[in-house]
Amino acid sequence: MRKKLLSMLLCATMVVSMAGCGADDADDSKSGSDKTNSTGSSAKKTTDETIKLTLWGAEGDQDFLKGVVSKFEAAYPDQKFDIQIGVESESTAKDTILTDIEAAADVFSFASDQLPDLVKAGALLNLDEYGEALSMANKTLDDVKNANVEDSVAAASVDGSMYAFPTTGGNSYFLYYDSSVISEEDAASWDTLLAAAAKAKKKVGMTLNSGWYLASFFYGSGFTTGLNADGTTAMDWNGKSADGYTGVDVTKGILNITSNSSFMAMADRKISDLIASGDLCAAVSGTWDAGNARKVWGKGYSAIKLPTFTVGNDQVQMKPAYGYKFEGVNAYSKNAGWAVLLAEFIGNEETQIEHFKQAVQVPTNKKALEDEAITKDIAATAVASEAEFGVIQMVGGKYWDPAATFGEILAKGKLKANDDKGIQKALDDLVAGVTAKVE
Repeated sequence: MRKKLLSMLLCATMVVSMAGCGADDADDSKSGSDKTNSTGSSAKKTTDETIKLTLWGAEGDQDFLKGVVSKFEAAYPDQKFDIQIGVESESTAKDTILTDIEAAADVFSFASDQLPDLVKAGALLNLDEYGEALSMANKTLDDVKNANVEDSVAAASVDGSMYAFPTTGGNSYFLYYDSSVISEEDAASWDTLLAAAAKAKKKVGMTLNSGWYLASFFYGSGFTTGLNADGTTAMDWNGKSADGYTGVDVTKGILNITSNSSFMAMADRKISDLIASGDLCAAVSGTWDAGNARKVWGKGYSAIKLPTFTVGNDQVQMKPAYGYKFEGVNAYSKNAGWAVLLAEFIGNEETQIEHFKQAVQVPTNKKALEDEAITKDIAATAVASEAEFGVIQMVGGKYWDPAATFGEILAKGKLKANDDKGIQKALDDLVAGVTAKVE
């Protein structure tokens, strides 16, 4: 999926160098009636009442969202709004929302791998049934679909219906490095990378206590994860992959990295602080840390695809989990039409470009991807270099805790590379936890 989005970015670079509404309500929406929909007031026209909406977004996006809301309100000067902005990470949005869907925000950001669970729980508005709300913005849902790269729209859809607005592509990670210490050749493999770091008395950082980052070693070695129809996760990491490697082989390869004195295990969500510390000469992270890396390494600021690592006698290319970020509308929103308009506004061309300029979030909007600020950006180009490697990660809710625990075991050296039985036992426990039935 990700290849079309990222190939567009590469081409541009070369050029410049369900639940919540009844059947009757859905019919009203499609018929063009001015009736209020089942979840609240219609957004087909302004009203004397104050439209109240709650918007959730990442902590680092709070100022950005304030600016977006101001522009959105200015676009409808005849309408009174009360839009409250709250903090909720895209990575944890699903868990918070599913705790109490009706109490959750009207509009919220979330990572694309959460879409199946949110749809299954009836938390997301079916946009194909509420697309007419976009007429206030002189748009149709087809306009939105055509404006964004095909893969992002497909990832935002289930059974042919669209459930979220794409806002960000390249939701993945790669290697940042200081080119005054690490050469591009050094950055190509973990072996040479760690050797160069040791010579400079610096460290290379990566998060392992996260199933998002950890998976890159196993995906690269031919192992898989998948989402079953009942919400459980399919996982084969304790066996043998299609590429002929065993899970024990891969784990030994990881342990050879983590046991190196030049490796630093970075706690999940602490990457920014560690990059800013100046102790690192390279780190695995995503576009959101571009500002930190640029500030710390200055003229040495560089980025490249993930390195290879040693599995047995082979050099194996790591393959990162890849995804998108979406803007969803709560199926229980009392002002669903206006919520649809706000969510679409957050995902439009202008807003996506602004989001990139403020937080280096790579757009999904086709025209936005052609902006020179994006095509010449180091981090955006590094994301593009992952095009042929990235894997769309599909997992259920039971995946995350066991994967984080397994990664923590590796990071803290609780397993030894010569302990085949201990490694196999840990892998068996991992897979048993991940594939457990959903309660």
